[in-house]
Amino acid sequence: MMELSNDPLWKQVLEFARVSTQEVGEELLKQFGRVQGEEKADGSLVTQSDRWADRQLQNRILAQFPDHGVLTEEAAKQFPDTPFCWIVDPIDGTTNFTRGVPLWGISMALLYQGTPVFGYVHFPPTRQSFYGFWNAPPELNGHPVGAFLQDRGITPTSDRPSGNHFFNLCARSISVLQSDRGPFPCKIRMLGVATYNMLTVAAGIAIGGVEATPKIWDIAAVWAIAHAAGAVWVPLTDSAPFPLIVGADYHHCPYPTLIVSRSQWVELFQPWLVTLTQ
Repeated sequence: MMELSNDPLWKQVLEFARVSTQEVGEELLKQFGRVQGEEKADGSLVTQSDRWADRQLQNRILAQFPDHGVLTEEAAKQFPDTPFCWIVDPIDGTTNFTRGVPLWGISMALLYQGTPVFGYVHFPPTRQSFYGFWNAPPELNGHPVGAFLQDRGITPTSDRPSGNHFFNLCARSISVLQSDRGPFPCKIRMLGVATYNMLTVAAGIAIGGVEATPKIWDIAAVWAIAHAAGAVWVPLTDSAPFPLIVGADYHHCPYPTLIVSRSQWVELFQPWLVTLTQ
């Protein structure tokens, strides 16, 4: 496990995220594959399990950090006027969760002045936990930097793209395959979980990935982890996700994103993604 600074805040933040996601995750495992979802306005599913986990995590945050704000997928959607704010996705991969596919996660990010400085994503079915600390300003003394899976450091692969490497798509980005450019440079995978899609790039499992319509709760934790690992994050529109604006409603704001292992691969993959921004 990484050695944190002597500042008790960061040890408290890491342990809080670890315990909260694991305890809530154990309860969600009891409901996994046994609940029915209802369709939201954006076409995604929501279940009573999402709403329960959302309340649980929000209540835990307010009890542990009463001066921190909270922004969640299922409840609070306006960015609050507090220096620190948590962004929560109670179940990333709700369709997988409802259909019994054992890949879904709980995502928590801590933002300072509107930008993520810590992210934690726990996947209860696989018992995997990713976390990272990134790019805190000087006034946050002792803020560590690094990205980890199961407390071991992670970095993107240095390999060149090939037909034996993975590139992850989301369900709304399959249009990249409708191209006259010939065969796609890598093997395509569709995991159904935005956070895992991007975290596999940070961990060196996949060489790249794209999310066509991720919301702020899909990307906040991964932003910190991916940058800390050294992955390259490329917004596919002019709307940079961070810093967030106090009072803004982030319910309907998508942030199309390309993530790759090395900057030299941006030019290779980006032409395939034109259909996502037209």
